[in-house]
Amino acid sequence: MGFVEWILAPLQFDFMLRALLVAVVSGGICAILSCWLTLIGWSLLGDAVSHAVLPGVVLSYIIGIPFAVGAFVFGVGAVGLIGVVRRTSRVKEDAAIGVVFTGLFALGIVLISRTPSDTDLTHILFGNLLGVSDSDIVQVLVMSAVTLAIVLVKRRDLTLFAFDPTHAHAIGLSPRRLEALLLGLLALTVVIALQAVGIVLVVAMLIIPGATAYLLTDRFGSMLAVAAAVSIGSSVVGTYLSFHADLSTGGTIVVAQASAFTLAYLFSPSHGVLGRLITRRTVRATEEQPM
Repeated sequence: MGFVEWILAPLQFDFMLRALLVAVVSGGICAILSCWLTLIGWSLLGDAVSHAVLPGVVLSYIIGIPFAVGAFVFGVGAVGLIGVVRRTSRVKEDAAIGVVFTGLFALGIVLISRTPSDTDLTHILFGNLLGVSDSDIVQVLVMSAVTLAIVLVKRRDLTLFAFDPTHAHAIGLSPRRLEALLLGLLALTVVIALQAVGIVLVVAMLIIPGATAYLLTDRFGSMLAVAAAVSIGSSVVGTYLSFHADLSTGGTIVVAQASAFTLAYLFSPSHGVLGRLITRRTVRATEEQPM
């Protein structure tokens, strides 16, 4: 099979076109938010929210409402519960996050085991990118548009909050409101990415693109562009590889993103490990040369 045939073959199937659309849109919006999460250091919180939405999905199925509604409610609720535990007890933040997310995730698994269903609810755990419906696509597009619009409008305030909350407070911004806004966007983005890679792997789409871009550039505007390019490119490559090699689509997308991070970690011009090692040896060799 030639390269052109390799590219065109998946596009003959409607389910692959749907999968590529959802993968590209969710990958792009996750990448943009991941830049702020990486700068603030909220990787563990993203993991917590992605797991905590599971009981909301199951309850939505039982009640008969869209999965996204229950997932968003439980995502926001988990963030609030973590804040309450942290502020009203001597338990530190990482412990509060661990307790809340494991407790809610376990509750979701219990609900799945006790819910008679003709629908395979376990696909929420690992994604169902090749089986997205028209309503799923509409949900992803609408929620992505809302998230992107908010991010564009509040971009400067969120960036200042990420770099220097004290300065943000000094010029009249409310760090507490900006924190709440970012946490709400985090919950919304988790719901968007569920369709692509599932609960177990969604944290990868929220963290890896931002971390990769952080190694490749020192300017935040460039970081947003690089993160989006890495995430969208990985989504397309992962979807194609999964089609031709008969692999898990969500898992292959995350492996592609992890591969991009590994390349940046090793070969980044400014922050790559190999580049720093070569520079250090060159400097040492220069210093050891006889005068």
